[in-house]
Amino acid sequence: MQVPEAKRLCTEKMSATKIGTHNGTFHCDEVFACFLLRQLPEYKDAEIVRTRDPAVLSTCDIVVDVGAEFDPKRHRYDHHQRSFGESFSSLCPEKPWVTKLSSAGLVYLHFGRRVLEQLTQLKQGDRQLEVLYDKLYESFVEEVDAVDNGISQYDGEPRYAVSSTLSARVSYLNPRWNSKSQDTEEGFRKAMEMVGAEFLDRLDYYQNAWLPARAVVEGAVQMRTKVDPSGEVIVMEQGGCPWKEHLFSLEKELNVETPIKFVLYPDQNGQWRVQCVPAGLHTFQNRLSLLEEWRGVRDEALSSLSGIPGCIFVHASGFIGGNATREGALEMARRTLQAAARAGVNGS
Repeated sequence: MQVPEAKRLCTEKMSATKIGTHNGTFHCDEVFACFLLRQLPEYKDAEIVRTRDPAVLSTCDIVVDVGAEFDPKRHRYDHHQRSFGESFSSLCPEKPWVTKLSSAGLVYLHFGRRVLEQLTQLKQGDRQLEVLYDKLYESFVEEVDAVDNGISQYDGEPRYAVSSTLSARVSYLNPRWNSKSQDTEEGFRKAMEMVGAEFLDRLDYYQNAWLPARAVVEGAVQMRTKVDPSGEVIVMEQGGCPWKEHLFSLEKELNVETPIKFVLYPDQNGQWRVQCVPAGLHTFQNRLSLLEEWRGVRDEALSSLSGIPGCIFVHASGFIGGNATREGALEMARRTLQAAARAGVNGS
């Protein structure tokens, strides 16, 4: 069988450096891998050679998603060979992810920190760089790996179809089966621009919104015993800061022995909220709910019932309450903790 002629995705200025990947129908993983490599100085102006010809691939400086080889020393990053079963965890035992890697994950694992250094100006060894590196794999790259390797998120039949994932949108840029032209070069170029733009947008969010929120939550956790000696209440001085995901990870990272039960923060009206910490990210169950007798009671009736001035409400489910002042909201949390201690409930 005649091997199709190699296709070359060229930059305006031809480069001697070559990134090899397969031609024909393209997928999100090699598109993303090529984008990541192009962020590095040594591959910035690299020619992308799309072929399955082994002789042509052998001339490339780095090859992704084709060639049936995984050899980082020679910069060969394919995952299709039968012997391949690597995950982030198998190659980096300190990391938790066990999803089989695609070429996207392989390139991210080996080059991702350097890519982030280039894009964020964070330096090697900076704690924030490692936090971003982990977050972007968990929340962006792992999905690409899983979809490319045909790994479902869950067992059983889904209730509905999701057709707008990044991998799906890349696949739509391939020529339609009945198009007169089956050339994939323009689509590959568009896909790389789309994937790259989405990755950069996500990176911008995590660096400039998600990381600052993490710093705020970390500061609140470290100050928790000054808020209340129990260490079970934290105060977020700025309302609207997302805290749940950060709180759970920081409790583990900072070895918080007694789980935090309540988070206090101001609302848009300058009043204060006391919110219960859920038992987990994806549950409505709380570690400790506000007192049952307060639930669904409002304003003066609630202040009279609780003996705490300035009460505004407690939700009927007990997951959140409001008070006119920071001190009042804190007292609502303290009274709940005291009642739980008397009842022998640890709320963990």
